[in-house]
Amino acid sequence: MLKSRPFALALLLLWLVGICMRLPILAVPPVIPALRGEFGLTGTQIGILTGLPVVLFAAAALLGSRLVARLGAVTAVVIGLVVTAAGSALRALVPDVLSLFAATIVMGGGVAVIQPAMPALVGKWLPHRIALGTGTYTNGLLVGEVLPVALFPLVFSLLAGSWRATFVFWAAPIAVVTIIVIVLAPREAGARSTAAARWWPDWPVRDVLRLSLTFASASALYYASNAFLPGHLIQENRADLVNPALTALNFGQLPASLLLIGFGSWLERKVWPFVAAGVLSIVCIALIVFGSDTASVVGGSGVFGFAIGVAFALCLTLPPLLSAPHEVARVSGAMFTVSYASAMAVAVLSGAVWDLTGVESFAFLPIALSALPLLVLAPTIPFDRKPAARLERSGASA
Repeated sequence: MLKSRPFALALLLLWLVGICMRLPILAVPPVIPALRGEFGLTGTQIGILTGLPVVLFAAAALLGSRLVARLGAVTAVVIGLVVTAAGSALRALVPDVLSLFAATIVMGGGVAVIQPAMPALVGKWLPHRIALGTGTYTNGLLVGEVLPVALFPLVFSLLAGSWRATFVFWAAPIAVVTIIVIVLAPREAGARSTAAARWWPDWPVRDVLRLSLTFASASALYYASNAFLPGHLIQENRADLVNPALTALNFGQLPASLLLIGFGSWLERKVWPFVAAGVLSIVCIALIVFGSDTASVVGGSGVFGFAIGVAFALCLTLPPLLSAPHEVARVSGAMFTVSYASAMAVAVLSGAVWDLTGVESFAFLPIALSALPLLVLAPTIPFDRKPAARLERSGASA
């Protein structure tokens, strides 16, 4: 696919699109205090706001895989980027909570279209370097998660303390990357395929569920923690730690993506990294909730981010590693559908527990329980599945 294009171009495009998939989502947690002040958000509403993109990841993932089959992965990415930028910018104009939710739905739908296209692009552009390609765009995802949090004090100050302006600010680079992809991305000859017309992959349901619920564990840990960490610290009279802890949580994932880039071939198809990530996550949640000093909270958040990043990145390698090329987008779409629906349920449940108890710390109980699939289900994933076997079987059934 990339015979006439430099290897570095593929990595650059994957990295830039990965950044854009998270910039508008992680622009929300730093402004939650401002949103609560203006709209009077409850804990459940905060859970819904931060969980809506996750719902869209689930609801539109199969649509995204369908677009990949019909239009090609590059076209699906461009469509998704346009919708993502528009939805992010629209949030600056909302007059109430419902319209804020509606604009978030638009933004999340755009990202949801892109997600199943990314593993397909890795499989097409870098078929022999799947871990490297996955690690590269995962690193982009993580950079996109870190930037809105780490730069929030500076950006918020430059924009005169306007949370609305921050949403427009983070939509601008997405528009720029859209143009770069349109101009530089390799065209996809023969991307349309009647064999890829099915919505669901030609996989046993139990295998899809294993991948999906393991990925749901990493997703729920990440999104729910970002949503409820600020409120927990404010309730504990540690508002001064909100930005450092959020930065540590998100920045901690960057070493995980670099680990995959450097040692991906050694970590591929291994069970122990998933189990280790689950154990670390539970320990770090305990440090965050029960820790009383800065080192426990911020340090625990950083290690927690690393554990989530390891699990998240390794889950993203599974569709291109275990699927035939024409199945990757469908396997990814199915995995995203089930996993993100489960992650949304955890976010809403955490908010409901907070509302019922009146204690923000209790929101972390469902979050801690969501680490269990990494311990229980990951060891049952058929890591020895060969894509060639899947291709032969799929071709026979088609």
